[in-house]
Amino acid sequence: MILFPAIDLKDGACVRLKLGLMEEATVFNTDPGAQARAFAAAGAEWIHVVDLNGAFAGKPVNASAVEAILAAVDVPVQLGGGIRDMATIEDWLARGVRRVILGTVALKNPDLVKDACRHFPGRVAVGIDAKGGRVAVEGWAETADVTVTELALKFEDAGAAAIIYTDIDRDGVLSGPNVEATAALARAIRTPVIASGGVSSLDDLRRLKAVAGSGIAGVISGRALYDGRIDLAAALALLKE
Repeated sequence: MILFPAIDLKDGACVRLKLGLMEEATVFNTDPGAQARAFAAAGAEWIHVVDLNGAFAGKPVNASAVEAILAAVDVPVQLGGGIRDMATIEDWLARGVRRVILGTVALKNPDLVKDACRHFPGRVAVGIDAKGGRVAVEGWAETADVTVTELALKFEDAGAAAIIYTDIDRDGVLSGPNVEATAALARAIRTPVIASGGVSSLDDLRRLKAVAGSGIAGVISGRALYDGRIDLAAALALLKE
């Protein structure tokens, strides 16, 4: 199971949100490149980056911060937030992003996502965020009348690299991941699932690892790494056991 340390970008800084609310942002580092280097130095094999401003604006906003991260590390970077058309997908992949994450557009234009998955095999992940079991889009500002599994199944045959599943009700509050819902989704689809939201301890990672056989291939952690609740090197060692 791969651990993806998260860098969420707001106004050029590394922040963490509480329950997906932009007004509930805590700044942890004003130098995204330095933060990425710290994660890589601790042994991270991937880095997960989200352009939060971009998610709300519907277009990239923190491009300079993303470029600083790409320049700072050699480990692969996956990027989401405001990526809504093929030109933006192509641009980020050409700039060195290993994998783009398509969220809002997965609900609003699934054919585009399918085309991207086929055109860039292994380099497109689908981000599905849930609030109360329903899919949330537009930077989590709206919910749709579709379940996570229903949306995930639309991309079964397109070749998506992964489904990144975030339980917004757990995100940024250190309450523990929704292991049951994540495992249920992983069992319902063939695409690998990456868990996100609420990871607060090594015990949370152990709980996810215990159900890895369901199809959970990775886990994203942010706030708990920044505030020291999880030691990244220890977490990486645990997931490799």
